[in-house]
Amino acid sequence: MIEQVIPPRTRSIGAFQVGRMLPYARRRMVGPYIFFDRMGPQDLAAGLPPEADVLPHPHIGLSTITYLFDGEIMHRDSTAVEQPIRPGEVNWMTAGSGITHSERFEKARREGGPLDGVQAWVALPDGLEEKDPGFWHYPSAALPVFADEGVVGRLIAGSLAGVHSPVNVDSPQFYVHWQLAAGARTSLAPEYSERAVYVANGEVELDGQRIQAGHMAVLAPGKTATIAASRDAVVMALGGEPVGPRYIDWNFVSSSKERLEQARADWAAGRMKLPDFDNEEFVPLPPKFGAPAEPMS
Repeated sequence: MIEQVIPPRTRSIGAFQVGRMLPYARRRMVGPYIFFDRMGPQDLAAGLPPEADVLPHPHIGLSTITYLFDGEIMHRDSTAVEQPIRPGEVNWMTAGSGITHSERFEKARREGGPLDGVQAWVALPDGLEEKDPGFWHYPSAALPVFADEGVVGRLIAGSLAGVHSPVNVDSPQFYVHWQLAAGARTSLAPEYSERAVYVANGEVELDGQRIQAGHMAVLAPGKTATIAASRDAVVMALGGEPVGPRYIDWNFVSSSKERLEQARADWAAGRMKLPDFDNEEFVPLPPKFGAPAEPMS
């Protein structure tokens, strides 16, 4: 039932450490999901220095989903959107042909406080990789909630078990946030060919195998998975249908190596550094380490 368990790998993104699940050496994508980072949990001190922010940087060929358990992040992008995100809300940004954005910890800088959440990337499907960029914010009240004994679920994006999120997606997929009380259980039907379960807090048994906090279990297709909480747990489940092989280079995702080279050249030449970010420092283009990554599939 479980194809593999992905352990957390720590990465630094300036002010704090993240636990990276995807991409993984032996599992590059789950459905269209090509990137999954757990941000925190961490307490940020008041007076956080400006260099702790995620400075303006580019994307192509993907959508980003930011979802918080705790804290607040200020999003700003080159479509002229400035939008804070708070727990239970969704910030969905589609890069498409190209977007620049920053993420700042302005509330924590003023007051201090916790930060905990997940940022995921969804690869855009063939024919939509170069769509116009855009940004959408969804308040927590807009997301469908489904509850059973000891279980509360919130559908972040896509469709699952006949429930549909208002968050607009570009390919068949689902993304759900479950809270399970100790002893409670829920199930994940095999309606998509690729699925994964990430344990954010607590511990669960997945078809009899124990999955600890910070780990992601990738499920085999075709069978219903039963998730039982050994103690109070927070679980994220995600997946969908594959969109085809993808390459990833820095913040860029594409089905074409040549398009990645073009994106690198555009950023280096300043063609993606739009006037909305005048007088701000930008993330520099990192050096290339050999050829672009192998196709994500």
